[in-house]
Amino acid sequence: MQGKLPVLYSFRRCPYAMRARLALAISGQDCELREVVLKAKPAELISASAKASVPVLVLQSGEVIDQSLEIMRWALQRNDPAQWLSANPEQAAQEQTLINDCETTFKHHLDRYKYPNRYAGADALQHRSAATVWLMQLAKPLTPEGWLFGPAASLADMAIAPFVRQFAQTDPLWFEQQDWPALQTWLNRIVSSALFESVMHKYPAWESGSNGPIFPGPVFP
Repeated sequence: MQGKLPVLYSFRRCPYAMRARLALAISGQDCELREVVLKAKPAELISASAKASVPVLVLQSGEVIDQSLEIMRWALQRNDPAQWLSANPEQAAQEQTLINDCETTFKHHLDRYKYPNRYAGADALQHRSAATVWLMQLAKPLTPEGWLFGPAASLADMAIAPFVRQFAQTDPLWFEQQDWPALQTWLNRIVSSALFESVMHKYPAWESGSNGPIFPGPVFP
């Protein structure tokens, strides 16, 4: 069956790959999962996408989608049972603006907080403080139900949460001690869900010439 399915190149802990897997799982779009070792990227991944980084989705037609948000939209446009995609153009634009800001402003500080040795002159605590300012702004619009844009999860919630999770896990005790209960509740609701747990299942690294497991398959119906 795998040869008739799209192929997803992924890496379990990558937040971009996480959000792609979340959308594929909630939409029930089966694919062949190829777990990548980033230090030894397979030739097939490099051939499929010039960026050579996860996630990459190769469709049966040969079309390649190598941007995580586009993978999310591809899946959700086919089946969106939780209605993550907003039918309101104004809200959709607001969500996109927030996601873009996460990928630029917040991600900039997150990377330098989590991996200060990779960036010359980076001060981890200064970048943590800057990221904290962004997170406090993120928490402001959380609704009483605990979501960013209304009574249920949206594309923005699920596209941003993997990055906030990465921030929280850099120093979990410090994160838990901060006075942002709405943000903590929001993140915990997502990462403790059956959906999120299903996309974090550990798979062995894919080997060229072999079939990867079917994802999401029976793990999350």
